[in-house]
Amino acid sequence: MLYFFDKYALDTDRRELRRGDGLLSVEPKVFDLLVYLIGSRDRVVSKEDLIAGVWLGRLVSDSALTSCINAARVTIGDSGESQRLIKTFPRKGVRFVGGVREENGRISPPQPSGAPASPGPALVPPDEPSVAVLQFTNLSDDSEQQYFADGLAEDIITRLARLRWLFVSARTSSFTYEGKAVDVKQVGRELGVRYVLGGSVRRSGQRLRIGAELSDASTGLQVWAERYDVALADFFTLQDQIAESVIGAIEPRLYAAEHQRFQSRSPDNLDAWGFVMKAMPYVWDWRSEKEIEIAQALLKRAIDIDPDYARANSLLAWTYAARAQLGSAEARDVLGTARAMARRAIQRDSEDPWTHFAAGYVHMISRGFDEAVKELTEAIELNPSLAFAHVVLGATYGYGGLSDDGLHHCGLAARLSPRDFTQAVNFSARGLCHFMARRFAEAGEWERRSVELRPHFGSAWRTLAAAAGKAGNLDVAARALSEAKRLHPSLSVEWVEKYHPIIHEGDRRVYVEGLRAAGLR
Repeated sequence: MLYFFDKYALDTDRRELRRGDGLLSVEPKVFDLLVYLIGSRDRVVSKEDLIAGVWLGRLVSDSALTSCINAARVTIGDSGESQRLIKTFPRKGVRFVGGVREENGRISPPQPSGAPASPGPALVPPDEPSVAVLQFTNLSDDSEQQYFADGLAEDIITRLARLRWLFVSARTSSFTYEGKAVDVKQVGRELGVRYVLGGSVRRSGQRLRIGAELSDASTGLQVWAERYDVALADFFTLQDQIAESVIGAIEPRLYAAEHQRFQSRSPDNLDAWGFVMKAMPYVWDWRSEKEIEIAQALLKRAIDIDPDYARANSLLAWTYAARAQLGSAEARDVLGTARAMARRAIQRDSEDPWTHFAAGYVHMISRGFDEAVKELTEAIELNPSLAFAHVVLGATYGYGGLSDDGLHHCGLAARLSPRDFTQAVNFSARGLCHFMARRFAEAGEWERRSVELRPHFGSAWRTLAAAAGKAGNLDVAARALSEAKRLHPSLSVEWVEKYHPIIHEGDRRVYVEGLRAAGLR
């Protein structure tokens, strides 16, 4: 069946949604929701109707249901404010109110031209303003100053992402263009954004020269540019000026009302900020104890300089939890330290999404399901573009046995950040969700894709071993277990039962069965 509405065409046979000639990327559960709402457009459908019709009666949290409806709105250019197509009826439910034309058949995709094919379907930008902030270029003679350029772009992304009306591509996607000649039109197509911000930084002694320019990705034309020559002491003020200028160029009408929303507490000392920026690559490496120790040393130096710097405290809490997940320390002791640090970070800056994000991860590793969901949801509320928070929330739901909710958030993360260094984590979280739903072959395939991207990802090897063991692929299971034990030498059935983040005892039992089949004792 074909449904045509507004500027969109939905093909239920091919499970495709198009806007004009562009094929949209749609998470499966969001697609199912759209099909159900359009097919039931003659009435208001309740929460119970949606759970029965879309989730087939499975347990679904209110937050997951709301997130799926919001994602459906974003996908078709709607919003909770305008409700042009999907309207909420308080205490009743929702209804698709857009005009729909039905046809039998299939959508004919546009015929290829003589132009070379792109590596994948272009992402159609959402109707609301959207931007990608590229990695700034370091023009200093000292290559060690690259962290300074990265940190400037990172903080601008954080400030912009606090604006709910602005879609901001995740840093982990926009930074993948490092060292490449950038075509802003290509960036716009690949990341699904209307604007691209780039720039450069030159640091000389106590002076900075910073350039920034904003381009319209649909035309390639520059819409704003500025050069700044400032003292190093004015660096944090300059970050706010650049963010304000970008907001003003993108949406002047909303600028005055919204510009305060991205204000957050900066550290009192630039060196503290610098140590955090230097620590970031090691925080996300997860290779071994060595990388975590490097990250912790840098973060502790930041905290020595500025004990109240919330970002440094929250990331340090993250690294302690990561040690427990790696199996490289006594998890109970390490996680107690991590939880205490995460609480202190939130107390120091409750408006920083990273404090809640790190706390959510710590609670997830500690089997604190409700606390993890609460903190990760808060992080997403504060920064709707924080794709990594959606990935960790997806894993949290997976560990809690709510596989559909987990897959939903992994899909949202993929839309927010289609070119992402955390893609391997996303794949592994999807594999976990399929495992918990007892789809062992699918779980194994997602975990295989994860370790192909990140061969030192111990959690993915571990779940691959369990999935292959349950699926009866014992050769694959044995090899995966060998890799998991190489990265986590203390891995044992006892460790899984005591420390693995899977919440329910019955689910852990199935996981252990798979690992035993792979050869774990």
